[in-house]
Parts: sequence; C-alpha cells; structure tokens
Amino acid sequence: MSAKRRTRKSKRKSGGTLKILGLAALTIFLSISCGFIVYHYNDIKYWDNLIYPRVSINNTDLSAKTKDQAKSIMSSGYLNKFQQKQITITAGNKSYELPYSSLSFTNNLDDTVKLAYSYGKSSNIFKKYELLKNPKNVNYNLKFSYDTKVIDNMVDKIASEVDTEPVNASLEMGGVKFSVIPQKDGAKVDKEALKKDIESKIDNNSDQDLTVKAVLKTTKAKIKEDDLKPVDTLISSFSTAYGGISSGERANNISLATSSINGHVVMPGDTFSFNDVVGQRTAAKGYEAAPVIIGDKVESGLGGGICQVSTTLYNAVAKAGLTSTERTHHTMPVHYVPEGMDATVDYGNIDYKFRNDFKYPIYIQSYTSGGSIVFNLYSNSSVSK
Repeated sequence: MSAKRRTRKSKRKSGGTLKILGLAALTIFLSISCGFIVYHYNDIKYWDNLIYPRVSINNTDLSAKTKDQAKSIMSSGYLNKFQQKQITITAGNKSYELPYSSLSFTNNLDDTVKLAYSYGKSSNIFKKYELLKNPKNVNYNLKFSYDTKVIDNMVDKIASEVDTEPVNASLEMGGVKFSVIPQKDGAKVDKEALKKDIESKIDNNSDQDLTVKAVLKTTKAKIKEDDLKPVDTLISSFSTAYGGISSGERANNISLATSSINGHVVMPGDTFSFNDVVGQRTAAKGYEAAPVIIGDKVESGLGGGICQVSTTLYNAVAKAGLTSTERTHHTMPVHYVPEGMDATVDYGNIDYKFRNDFKYPIYIQSYTSGGSIVFNLYSNSSVSK
C-alpha cells in the first residue's frame, strides 16, 4: 500500500473519531441540561407569579409577593407612612409645618410594582435559577408628583410673616441739637431658593420627616446714620394760620397731613412727593369731609383743607432756595398766602414735588400749634450761607 493511501485512511479514521466524541459530548450536555431542567423546573415555576427574592420598592422587601400583595403592602405600609410625614421649615425665629397630606400626592405604584414583578421573568431558565439561588438586592423607587401651588402659598405666607423692611436712620430734635437714631437692616426670605430646597428634599424620597432652613437676605436701609450727621442748621421756616378759618373737620385734616410729613428726610438728588408721603386721604386714616376748591366752586370733600399744608411746605421750600418740580395753583385765590404762592394737591391727579439740590440731606420738621401750621427745614450750615 502506498504512503498516500495510508495517510487518507488515517485521516478518515481520525475524523470519524472526532465526530463520535462530539456527539457524545453533546449527548452528555443535553442529558445534563434536561436533567437540570427536570430537576429545577418546579422550583423555578413556583416563582412565575411571585416577585423574585430581595426585590424591593423604596426599600420595602417584596420577596415572594404577588402583584396584588405588593400593592397592598406598599399602600398600607409605605404610602400610609409617607402621607403622615411633614416638612418643618424654619425662617428666622419662626417655625412652620407643611404636612405631606396637604400636597395632594400622586404616584406610579402600579407601574413600579409591574417592574418589580417583571424582574428576571424574561431570562432563560439558567439565569432564572441563578437569580433565585444567589439573589441580589434590587430596589425600585416610586415616582411622585404633587401640587406645587401648596408650596408656593406656604413660601408666600412665610415671607409675609418673616420679611422685615429696613428702617432708615432718623433725626430726633432734643432742645437745640439733633440726635441721630441709627438705621436698622431688614431681612427678606429668598423665596426661590426656599421653594427649590423644599422640592429637592421631597424629590429625594426620604423616609424621614424633613427640615428646611430658609435663607434670609439682608436688606440695607437707604439712609444711614452717617448720612444724617451733617444736618445741624435751620435753613428755612414758614407758617400759615388756619385756626380762625377752619371747622373742626378741616383742622383735623390739616393736623393729620402735617404730622404725616414730620421727620421726613429728603436725600441729595431725591424728589419729595406730597402725595407719596401723605398718602391717599381716606376715612380709615381719620380724614373727614371739609370745604375744598373744585374748579371755580367750593364743595365738601374728604380731606378738605390739606392744600394749606402743601402750600405752607411750598413756601418753606421756596425760602430755602430749592427747586419745586411740580406745583399747581388753585383755580381761585386762597386767603392764607399771597396770590400765586399756593400749591394745590389732589391724590391721584395733582401733586406737589420738590427736589433736594443740596449736597446734604434735608430734614423736614412740621407741626400744628395754636391754630398755625409750621414747617422748618434743616440741613448743613454751609447751605444757608
């Protein structure tokens, strides 16, 4: 036999042997697999309608529970406890409680239970066996939505009760000298930051009650103590008499308007507005009906008589050499100042304004005494020279 024929015969023999060995290995593998499947089938099948071991929702273990059981456990346990939580908000020295029950929470419990139930169910039998034999911790978190308007309302309430306006430094006259009362800073709740902080804490799904501290922003007073120290000299004074020409109602109105201006400070470059400072003349503020010039007639009107206050102030301003930026004459002559030296006012329509052109503040002292209105303007001694 030639060498070539012996080689071909040898190859056929070895090829046949490999096939036999391959078939044998496959047979063994299939036998083992079938045996595995037959032996573990019932164990794996048992979990088909149950949540796999160590699967939880919001750290509540739901192992071996049906979907309905899982929903019941989450509703009566976690969600019930969740609704009883509250947020404690501190702002300054005040404290507020925001209960979760007021936030109208909704959740995706049904979808989350489906996820927990579906875990591992689509795997092959070997993978399922591995998950059951050597389970790993798997946790799903519920997603919540809630009514953010409730938070907005709470933040607004807190701000309305905690916010404090700054208080400007002021002057107080004692004898012939002024004493300066220092300013006080105010505080405002950072509403946007507080709202975001509350929502962030809620969104983190903490199992505990929450605490949030509001950030307070300092608001500075416009007029500082040092601003008023240069005020030391009377620069102008003017008075008009009203006692002999006024009813009780008119005298009352004059007294109210005059006292509301007393102590007002006009900073350099600022403009004084009579209507802004005195405000609307209403019965709630104590103003009464009294004669008032309307067009070419004298009629009864709430706050009648206060044009004499604005007129007296205007003349004191004129004597000080300051600029009146808005002034309107009456349509009829008045008897308490020379013609053309009056300044009428009507809230919402006619105002009297002047501007402080000095380098120093102007302090307005105004009062009624013995049937007269008195306006004294004070500033630094250099402006009166």
